[in-house]
Amino acid sequence: NLLVNAAGQPRKETVKLPSSLQGRKPNSIPNKKIEDPVAGRVNTSSLATRQHLSGFHLIPPRVMFGVLKEGCTYATTVILKNVGVNFSRFRVKQPPPHTGLRVTYTPGPVAGLQVELEIEIFAMVIGGEDTGGLEEISHDIEILTETETLLLPVKANIL
Repeated sequence: NLLVNAAGQPRKETVKLPSSLQGRKPNSIPNKKIEDPVAGRVNTSSLATRQHLSGFHLIPPRVMFGVLKEGCTYATTVILKNVGVNFSRFRVKQPPPHTGLRVTYTPGPVAGLQVELEIEIFAMVIGGEDTGGLEEISHDIEILTETETLLLPVKANIL
């Protein structure tokens, strides 16, 4: 609670959150909340504190590969940063093979740190018939954490 200090005394000035905690949240789909059928309402105070205990940021929040040459493999690194204080587990749902995308990472809990996700794309044209040059690949990689599903949009054009 930011209204009292460590000794439990009311604070005189407001607490400035570090910029790392104020960062933009990536696109995310909150997991379903289970409401207490007896109370019929969600307890907001516990919800607010839980929000600070776990949370991830993606840096960068999206991947734009630009124009890629067919038949080549390209890779970039995205950082999944744990901005919460709890150990949090995550897993990445591997994209379907036809996207040419693959995510390599070390599974396990992420506490107060970050983990690198290696995003690899093998540039291939799926169309078969000539599309007159560029074919756009666009896919949201799903990163499932304990509290939400993060979406990492990846875009590329295959030449």
